[in-house]
Amino acid sequence: MTHEDFNVKVLGDRTIMSPLKPSFHPEGMSFGFIDKHDRVLLDASLENFILCQEKGETPISFEKAGPHKHLYFDASKTKVAIVTCGGLCPGLNNVIRSVVNELHYRYNVDKVIGIQYGFEGFIPKYKHPVIELAPQRVESIHLFGGTILGSSRGMQDTAEIVDTLISLDVNILFCIGGDGTLRGAHAIYEEIARRNLDIAVAGIPKTIDNDINLIDKSFGFETAFDIANQIISSAHNEAIGAYNGISVLKLMGRDSGFIAAYAALSMQAANFVLVPEMKFDLHGPKGFLNALRKRLESRHHALVVVAEGAGQHFFEGSTFEKDASGNTKNKDIGLYLKEKISEELNAKNIPFSLKYIDPSYIIRSAPANASDSKFCSLLGQNAVHAAMAGKTDFVIGHWNNLFTLLPIPISVSQRKKIDIEGELWWNVLETTGQPVLMKN
Repeated sequence: MTHEDFNVKVLGDRTIMSPLKPSFHPEGMSFGFIDKHDRVLLDASLENFILCQEKGETPISFEKAGPHKHLYFDASKTKVAIVTCGGLCPGLNNVIRSVVNELHYRYNVDKVIGIQYGFEGFIPKYKHPVIELAPQRVESIHLFGGTILGSSRGMQDTAEIVDTLISLDVNILFCIGGDGTLRGAHAIYEEIARRNLDIAVAGIPKTIDNDINLIDKSFGFETAFDIANQIISSAHNEAIGAYNGISVLKLMGRDSGFIAAYAALSMQAANFVLVPEMKFDLHGPKGFLNALRKRLESRHHALVVVAEGAGQHFFEGSTFEKDASGNTKNKDIGLYLKEKISEELNAKNIPFSLKYIDPSYIIRSAPANASDSKFCSLLGQNAVHAAMAGKTDFVIGHWNNLFTLLPIPISVSQRKKIDIEGELWWNVLETTGQPVLMKN
């Protein structure tokens, strides 16, 4: 990664005075306005600081998010569109509400529309009408899960999308979604740039799996492992309620096991956590099934938490379908484990009681908890600050407890994953007591 990878694009010179008054200080001394020198270090360690100092280099850093004293867009001439894409996630309505209220009450932008059912809403053949979004329309939507705009997966024709933006007189587009949505937003930006149009594209990252690159926390994640915490408690009760009781709980995590790891750490009742980052064997002296059998021999109950993307190597040779966003559809590792555990214990004449639990759709459609609700509000506010200042092709991030801006391309360059040699996974191993390695 280089400094250039972190340069956020701007549509042009900012010449309009912001209506914001962040504090009571005299003009020119207001707290909160951001300038070009406000940066957030990518690597804030002392080791990196010393290394850069020795080399005479400036450390790589993010642009800090926040309000700007001068804006690019004139509120009286600005029209904004908001679209939500991909799967449901706690907090979507909170982000929509935050963006609408920030635009209306702080920047005096009163022309805001919602695009229905993801990128489909831009395509005339689907005939999805736009929704007028005023503060009264979004007043209480944060109390409910899902998204009032609806959603869909997959990209549509980029040229048609831009044609619709032009016909609707949109100046700023907010795209709320995950990896696929952000790639789509970048494609829209490229088409806008090719036509030399004055339209900003802002990304607000949504992934319940917390797997977006260079962003330490995404909205919906805390709510997900908060709800999973209670489900783990219930699954544990099911397991200890029977002799050799086993609960297998499958949680979200297509490529990264953060929800499974955090939920297990929060409740400290799981005996095994299986994640996509860790390959494991089923059979053999070091395999998972042998470790499970030893657990039953010593304690007569076990709770297994598995992320949906774990163990996909067991299905090598199978045909994998893709969803509309181009993501590989994983095979059901939860049902596979249930079948293999039953086969193993039946073959050894070991009595057991096994329960399989998959609460994924319940979790993802829940309303945001208090922490996520606050986080969503700040994401929306900071996205508006940046877009009104003419920033484009960017994502609102969060790093070292500060909100940041980063270009969309680097945010989607790879997925964030658990480092199985790192502290988080070590904490999981300490909590569960599972073998460090379950491979022969």
